[in-house]
Amino acid sequence: MTEHGTLHKIVVIGGGYAGTVAANHLRLRTDVDITLVNSRPKFVERIRLHQFVAGGYDASVDYGTLLGDGIRLVVDDATRIDTASRTVELASGRALDYDYVIYAVGSTGATPSSVPGAGEFTYSLAEFEAAQRLRARLAELPADAEVTVVGGGLTGIETAAELAEQGRTVTLVCGAALAPSLSTAGRRSVMTWLSEHGVTVLEGTAVAEVRQDAVVLTDATVRRSGLTIWTAGFGVPGLAAASGLRVDALGRLLTDETLLSVDDDRIVAAGDAASPSGRPLRMSCQAAVPLGVQAADTVLSRIAGTAPAAIDQAFKGSIISLGRHAATMQPARADDTPLDTCIDGQQAAEIKEEFCKKAVTGIGLEARSPGTVVWQKSGPRAARMAASV
Repeated sequence: MTEHGTLHKIVVIGGGYAGTVAANHLRLRTDVDITLVNSRPKFVERIRLHQFVAGGYDASVDYGTLLGDGIRLVVDDATRIDTASRTVELASGRALDYDYVIYAVGSTGATPSSVPGAGEFTYSLAEFEAAQRLRARLAELPADAEVTVVGGGLTGIETAAELAEQGRTVTLVCGAALAPSLSTAGRRSVMTWLSEHGVTVLEGTAVAEVRQDAVVLTDATVRRSGLTIWTAGFGVPGLAAASGLRVDALGRLLTDETLLSVDDDRIVAAGDAASPSGRPLRMSCQAAVPLGVQAADTVLSRIAGTAPAAIDQAFKGSIISLGRHAATMQPARADDTPLDTCIDGQQAAEIKEEFCKKAVTGIGLEARSPGTVVWQKSGPRAARMAASV
């Protein structure tokens, strides 16, 4: 309880990795009233959606196993944050009062309007509902039909690999290059697996048009495609901009280094939709969970009347699944630049599976014992900020 006998009302918008762990971490205080607003009644393991699409994994978890006691789950869509009245307006017509908002709406796919047919003839797996549609389409697709995956990033590679392992005929259209975030050794590892499993990898070209049964490349080549999956690019929901808050070019909420909105110190951002100092961290589960904890800590500091801490996070690298029995693990420096080495094969696959499991079990542990989640700190970003003070 506060000194006036009332609770601090905190609304967390978004029930992904960042929002769910943030809601749990807030329970370090007992005088808080926590509401989690999410459009779905279940938590989605977004990092496993390529497995879900291929039919090998459910990718949804009951919130009852992930949320701490006392957290109220509201299944609805937030349509506007009214900073004047301190209410979050919902699609159902309800409005939730708040003292603080944690803005953790996540990210989504981005199908470019500049590519004719992309919006009409492609499928996505950026969100659960889109992945459900893709899974259903795959189930009815003839086994010998050509599948085109657009996007040479980690999601595109994992999707292409999952389908190739099932015996599908897959073409991966990379744009400039395959896996540009990896080292030379990492790219070589991924390319070797894809080649050995029959995936046609096209680098240095992009898709200029999508047709119902084909794709047209930028060099005017027409390739048959019974199914085209678009994994290139990211976007974020427009809630912040619709609420009159300043955002970056992609639509992420602009914050300071403590994750406070530059417009309103009662709104704190976390995860993919946060843009601290206009320099967002890489969109990833690896960043989302620590940012969720840090956002909750910022709110708790504000309530306590203490100065919130700046972001302090270091990256470890990335692991790309290559079907169910192999992966490429790319170690990185703390600033997320890759080391020119990698670990691959079954060993990397086992490490990836362990990390995927820990991402969910860690949220559950935070629900039972707030303060459990820890991560690698003292990254270069924190060092630069300290040096500039």
